[in-house]
Amino acid sequence: MMARGALEVISPPPTELQMQSSSSSSNSSALFFFLGGIVFLTILLILIVVFWKFVKPSDIVKFLLRRTKRQKASADFWSGSLRTISYFDFHTLKKATKNFHPGNLLGIGGFGPVYRGKLADGRMVAVKKLSLEKSQQGESEFLSEVRMITSIQHKNLVRLLGCCSDGPQRLLVYEYMKNRSLDLILYGKTDQFLDWKTRFQIILGIARGLQYLHEDSHLRIVHRDIKASNILLDDKFQPRIGDFGLARFFPEDQAYLSTTFAGTLGYTAPEYAIRGELSEKADIYSFGVLVLEIISCRKNTDLTLPSDMQYLPEYAWKLYERSNVIDLVDPRMREHGFVERDVLQAIQVAFLCLQPHANLRPPMSEIVAMLTYKVEMVRTPVKPTFLDRRSRKENNLSWDTISEVFPSPLPSESPSLSRQKK
Repeated sequence: MMARGALEVISPPPTELQMQSSSSSSNSSALFFFLGGIVFLTILLILIVVFWKFVKPSDIVKFLLRRTKRQKASADFWSGSLRTISYFDFHTLKKATKNFHPGNLLGIGGFGPVYRGKLADGRMVAVKKLSLEKSQQGESEFLSEVRMITSIQHKNLVRLLGCCSDGPQRLLVYEYMKNRSLDLILYGKTDQFLDWKTRFQIILGIARGLQYLHEDSHLRIVHRDIKASNILLDDKFQPRIGDFGLARFFPEDQAYLSTTFAGTLGYTAPEYAIRGELSEKADIYSFGVLVLEIISCRKNTDLTLPSDMQYLPEYAWKLYERSNVIDLVDPRMREHGFVERDVLQAIQVAFLCLQPHANLRPPMSEIVAMLTYKVEMVRTPVKPTFLDRRSRKENNLSWDTISEVFPSPLPSESPSLSRQKK
């Protein structure tokens, strides 16, 4: 007997028509997915063929390697000393300089133009845009060089605030120097006048900056392009050495490097210009020329002057031989007064920097000591060797033809140089 309220429902078995309809639907879905897969694979194959035809495999490999290096460089950027500077994007610097407007151009160096810029926070900066044809290094190499620059910190070196590496663009961001570069004042491009106190401050500051690069830094660094346009002045006319585009690092145990010439003629040491022998003594020679420029307020070479005055070091030495070297002083400085003893001391130091052989030039630490009277100047400079300009005009002499005037030092004069050559 069945329980009350309980109902038993028995479903009828599926008909043959329903079974055929379900089977047909499953087959259609399978066919649809099969045909869709074939179409997808066909399109993918066509795209691969087209891509392979127009894009070289080597380009793909280079792209992948470049991406890998870029990611690694970006990851490493904030490590170590680079944490002290900022990484700017190109758009930010483009906006800061008003799209690198000519009105913001501060100057053009050997590796590209420098623009004045104003960041969003109001800070003034100097943006150096490296010329594309002269900045072929990759991002990792560029950041490695930036790390080197960042590792040297001194009050008389221009401070690097940050950098930018965006595609082919390579930019360096420096602190902005209100009084710009020294050459603008020395060569009469502005109405500014520097009294002797300020000039001596500039001379001593440059000397201390070079002493740091040559002797006090953990790296031995030669700037290679010490000249008036690479000396920047802050609002108090404190000097900062800038533009390290040509700077070289080399081991302590090497007396010099044999390298191709790079720099500015007129400031160049003879052994470097002629034989390619580079050492810190090349910077010291350039410093000597620069000191004479600061005292006389003129260019080291001025072809508009009488022939015996055209080359500043040569003219200064002639005055020295006649005991009239004080006549080298800028006439405007005479009107404002100066300490003759200090000026003569600076000129004497300049002549020691201009000695014909590198081993005769004092190191920068000794130069700083002489300028500040911490040591007595016991050495007397010998006559620097100059190119006879009249002979050059008559015989069309070149730098190569005067190499005999600057023979290599004898082994007894500089043992370290002779050992290096062996």
